Amino acid sequence: MSDNDYARVEAHDCPMSSCAVPAGSPCRTGKGKVALQYHTARFRLVPSLAKALNVSTPPVRKPGSVWVELPRPAAAGAEPSGHARIGYARASTVRQSLDTQLDSLKTAGVTRLFSEKISTRATSRPELERAVALARELRASGVAVTLVVHEHKRLGRGIELAALAEQLKAGDIGLEFLTGELQGTHDPSGIVFTVLAALSGMEREYIRDRTLEGHESARTRGKTIGGATVTDDAMLSMALHLREQGMSLRDIAARLVITKGKKKGQHPSPATVLRMLHEHDEHTATA
Repeated sequence: MSDNDYARVEAHDCPMSSCAVPAGSPCRTGKGKVALQYHTARFRLVPSLAKALNVSTPPVRKPGSVWVELPRPAAAGAEPSGHARIGYARASTVRQSLDTQLDSLKTAGVTRLFSEKISTRATSRPELERAVALARELRASGVAVTLVVHEHKRLGRGIELAALAEQLKAGDIGLEFLTGELQGTHDPSGIVFTVLAALSGMEREYIRDRTLEGHESARTRGKTIGGATVTDDAMLSMALHLREQGMSLRDIAARLVITKGKKKGQHPSPATVLRMLHEHDEHTATA
């Protein structure tokens, strides 16, 4: 059962006299709520679902909420009435700014904007899912819709990007990038888009492999990977003394002071203290 089954079901009026909802809306219960499942008589109008036991109403339809009639889908071949541009912006970490993306999207004339700070490796990106759900709703009502993004990397790379593009294509939703290698409006089924999306995924893997190779090469030469250390023997000695007194990592960190580097004069983090003590304990046990 695919994610788009509900759209196929809702392309038909519900034949149940107790429901009788028009095309474009979910089925309803006798108490005026959105039904948890579409009525059997309705989803069996879809050939691919004729033998299904049930078809669940998707979360986007808010099962259990008060039922309201939604706009009917556009008739086949009808010209779109209006054009909505939905913007999406994403940063990988909370410290990264979204200002550049948000400014470019507003300049591009988006009518609704979604943004979030979450890694592209996350299995679920709530705001992106909301943006796509809204795009499907608007398209079902007969409005032409384009998902606008500052750069393709904000959506993903390689397989991730191709998979999302297929979802948009299935919903007849346009895709536009304002900058980057894939700048412009794209047909997700086009060969050029497919090749460039694949190459962007290969680029990330290439960078990752080269980085790991560099780290391994540095280790074989005895070099330390990562930022400069902020701990020293004096700090370790004091931390061991405070631990013997039963103090917590947070309290120990608050008593210690970094004596060198860019963080000179600051307190180390509890995680740094934990790592320092753990390395000491491992070294002692080995000795």
